[in-house]
Amino acid sequence: MGLWERIKRIFRAKTGAALDKMEDPELILQQAIRDMRERIPELNNSVAQVMATEKLLAKQKENLEKQIVELDSKIKAAIKMGRDDIATAYIGQLQQAQIDLQRTTIQLENAQAASQQALKMRDNYVLNLKKRTAEAMQLISAAKQAKLQEQLAQTMETFNIGDDASTFNEMREKIERRVAAAEAKLQLSTSSVDAQMQDIEREAMDIQLQDKLLEYKKQMGLLGSSASESKQITAGTSEANEMSGDVIIEEEKKPEA
Repeated sequence: MGLWERIKRIFRAKTGAALDKMEDPELILQQAIRDMRERIPELNNSVAQVMATEKLLAKQKENLEKQIVELDSKIKAAIKMGRDDIATAYIGQLQQAQIDLQRTTIQLENAQAASQQALKMRDNYVLNLKKRTAEAMQLISAAKQAKLQEQLAQTMETFNIGDDASTFNEMREKIERRVAAAEAKLQLSTSSVDAQMQDIEREAMDIQLQDKLLEYKKQMGLLGSSASESKQITAGTSEANEMSGDVIIEEEKKPEA
């Protein structure tokens, strides 16, 4: 293979590949339908010309038939008047008119068949156009769906394999580590001695506030004798408990006999 042939083959291959990438099935199908529709006026014009020829031949046939009838009457009138020379001339015209009528009749029959054939071809073309249009619309819809699926697949592929997926995973790990560290710090802070001391101080504050409230109620005379007696009983009970505790301690200190 020569150098020039190889260059032509490479050029054709690259050109074909570029054209394949540039070709949009949707646009090509739409253009094909437009081209078919644009042929309809031209086709109608051709059919109209064939039908016009048919009508013209039909009119010529009608005129020839009238002419033959008139020539026949003139021939008879000339014979009655004894003008054989005029009758002979009319007979010559009659024969020529009959020949023309026969030829025109054949042409008219052919024109009628041509008109019917042209109309049939036009109707078939229109029917084929409708069929192709419906098929093209289905193909265009399928092409759009395929394009959408390709875009969706590309997006999903990028999401699953690309940088976005690694970014999401990395951020998820960082957030989970941060949440775990925060939970650990909270657990340590709630279980420490400082937290327990804060709870004790808060409880002591509540006791002081309750005592202050009872003092205010006592000053205002809102607490009766029952409240005082119950307070004294509570105090006596506390002293008895303290004494019993001291006795138990003393007994534990005594040596066994």
